[in-house]
Amino acid sequence: MKVAVIEGDGIGKEVIPAAVDVLNAVNLDFEPVPVEIGYGKWERTGLAMDDADLELLRSCDCILFGAITTPNDPNYQSVLLRIRQELDLYANIRPFRPLGITMDIPCQPKPFDIIIVRENTEGLYAGIEDVNRNRACSTRVVTRKGCLRIAKTACKLAKGRGNSITIVHKANVLKSCGFFKELCIEVANENGVRYDEMLVDAMAYSLVLDPGRYDVIVTTNLFGDILSDLCAALVGSLGLCPSANIGDKYALFEPVHGSAPDIAGKGIANPLAAILSAKMMLEWVEEFEKAELVQSAVDNVLQKGLRTADLGGTASTNDMANAIVEYIRSVQ
Repeated sequence: MKVAVIEGDGIGKEVIPAAVDVLNAVNLDFEPVPVEIGYGKWERTGLAMDDADLELLRSCDCILFGAITTPNDPNYQSVLLRIRQELDLYANIRPFRPLGITMDIPCQPKPFDIIIVRENTEGLYAGIEDVNRNRACSTRVVTRKGCLRIAKTACKLAKGRGNSITIVHKANVLKSCGFFKELCIEVANENGVRYDEMLVDAMAYSLVLDPGRYDVIVTTNLFGDILSDLCAALVGSLGLCPSANIGDKYALFEPVHGSAPDIAGKGIANPLAAILSAKMMLEWVEEFEKAELVQSAVDNVLQKGLRTADLGGTASTNDMANAIVEYIRSVQ
């Protein structure tokens, strides 16, 4: 299996090597294919990603992605959005649950286990924009195809869990949200999955108040992006949150956090989001025992009290990664 490895910028260069070390520790049979994409390449060449890079990604089975720094340039095209659209990675899967039974994070409420299923190629991130001196206009694209396939993805995940989904929208204001809502309901009924629905603003309030009430949440691109960061706060840190971008042929796995230039190079970034993204990659290739081993290692290390700075500790990126690798090797 060929895995494109994109460290990207900032702390991506620190956390992605940690994730690769963990994949090696579980003895995954894979060929890492380094791909240079990001701000550094943009500074040198004027392009953060060229067509040859995209073809190299197409030649691999999946992608392990770090983080990209976005330059202050109105003509810059988002690398991640282009990859998602070019490879048709239409489903963004973001799981959220507390990690480690002794984490003692003050903001952590009652137990919860949520998956946000976010449409990943349309909505306000479709890239259809017009900006002039007097007006900026971004077109929100919501298609039948996009709605049906993201709803089917959510229902498939729900069947392995509580067999229910929550459809999040703003149909009281936006007709495109009404379109999304009705198609999601149609798919849920066809699949025998229970559903409820909620306006996105009410959903934000309810997630803070009682996150344990929810299981699989399906929503549009922008709403999913925002609610994901809210859920990251419930977990305790963006540094704990992985994600998967899934299509019918390709997949990309990345930590939810950004490039964090303020801490880049200091060796204090939390590698767990990247490591758990690698765990999601293992699940995608149906290496379920290896994935469970990675999850057990993460839980074990946190239960022992090892913490990076974002969790109030003093452990370095390497301290955390090495502890996880040592645990994996000790139980194999």
